[in-house]
Amino acid sequence: MAELRPTILVIEDDPAVKKFLRVTLATQDYHVVEASRGEEGIRQAATARPDLIILDLGLPDMDGVDVARRLREWSSMPIIVISARGKEQEKVIALDAGADDYLTKPFGVAELLARVRVVLRRLAASGPESPEPVFAIGGLRVDLSSREVSVDGKIVHLTPNEFKLLSLLIQNAGRVMTHRQLLHGVWGPSSGDENHYVRVYMNQLRQKLESDPARPKYFITELGVGYRLRADSDVSP
Repeated sequence: MAELRPTILVIEDDPAVKKFLRVTLATQDYHVVEASRGEEGIRQAATARPDLIILDLGLPDMDGVDVARRLREWSSMPIIVISARGKEQEKVIALDAGADDYLTKPFGVAELLARVRVVLRRLAASGPESPEPVFAIGGLRVDLSSREVSVDGKIVHLTPNEFKLLSLLIQNAGRVMTHRQLLHGVWGPSSGDENHYVRVYMNQLRQKLESDPARPKYFITELGVGYRLRADSDVSP
């Protein structure tokens, strides 16, 4: 049984940022465990078994990307990367290494806490698969077992590749998926770097499932990186 008070491991060497994170998370009644170095953070992850890891990339003993890779060798615990590195390629590398989300410093308290809530909600909802797994958000409802998709109660027909892309996004709801992850997940590794496939099919999904495709509320673009399917429970129908 999961603890009522989620544990968050903060791997950050900057004392000011670490204090900010500790105070911010404590106000929301999260239990905070801290580490200032990568190796220490990996050991803490193994012993404290946190519900979520907040990981800085600029650590004194090793790069945060390597920490993420090490953690992914044995654990699927969620990782939110925080970093001053705002370049597109830096974000893609961290996400490909196993991070679930990426926040560029400086960031606001509200955005940080919102990302934390999304990850923890997804974690709480995971577990034994339901015989009829259903994903629902706002007016969008997807029955993965029957492959039935509806918007506001109306059935929407999707092509096989459209449904495969949607399913992959649902499996990672709330998480930023890079163009490469989506491309290889739907079309396989032999698809190379044909990222325009993803853009074309994402546009088709928006046309079919968004009330206003130009202003999507479900399928969010992470500029230069990829896409994220909203996992918030408060999206209006």
